[in-house]
Amino acid sequence: MIRALWTAASGMQSQQKNIDVVANNLANVNTAGFKKSRADFQDLMYQNLKTTGAPSTNATQIPTGIQIGLGSRLAAVTKIFTAGDFSQTGNELDMAIEGDGFFQIQLPDGSTAYSRSGTFKKDSQGRMVTSDGYPLLPEVVLPSNATKVNVGNDGTVSVMQAGQTTPTSVGNIQLASFPNPSGLSAQGKNLFIPTDASGAATTGTPGQTGLGSIAQGFLEMSNVSVMEEMVSMITGQRAYEINSKALQASDEMLQQANNLKR
Repeated sequence: MIRALWTAASGMQSQQKNIDVVANNLANVNTAGFKKSRADFQDLMYQNLKTTGAPSTNATQIPTGIQIGLGSRLAAVTKIFTAGDFSQTGNELDMAIEGDGFFQIQLPDGSTAYSRSGTFKKDSQGRMVTSDGYPLLPEVVLPSNATKVNVGNDGTVSVMQAGQTTPTSVGNIQLASFPNPSGLSAQGKNLFIPTDASGAATTGTPGQTGLGSIAQGFLEMSNVSVMEEMVSMITGQRAYEINSKALQASDEMLQQANNLKR
């Protein structure tokens, strides 16, 4: 019964973390470029009361032993990099990636982060930057007299300037890919940084070598399905509840044992 107390408690802790993951997914249902997470669980060690395959006589052996599990734990929280729905915004600095790849973003310390969010703006220097002012890499500087910005499917950025009749190319956007995107470390602000698990970034031209193409005037929305998250929340809540019932039953059994002699 004491074993059951700790086993049920581990189940409650696991389901609490599951609800934490679901709540974060739902909180970011309208975050551009957000990728949902999934909690993966595994069972804990087992206590062997009778070993499987142990000899019962000189000529026979035990076909099945007795193993009692000690609960569950959170094994991993995996990012799911499926594509989200596209939303047409009409903003010429909004971009979505149709397929695989990440935008490259320069952090204040000079390192590079990666993002699926294409909500870019223009700063005081004319650079294309994120909402936090981090510049897009390779750096693209828009002239102050630009009247129209065009981003091609291959990442070519061209502008129409006042007094000109032909567009001028001002830069090329490159995308990055990883052998294992799920190994990227989420930093908040729609940014990821590589880890040993993700592998090194490989950069290239959009639309080539397996990279997606760029759609101007669109944003990739979150890939969170509210319906799926609601189902996960209900099942997690019920699992938490039934584990609490097992905890309560163990406590009541201990109480009965304590009251045997008065």
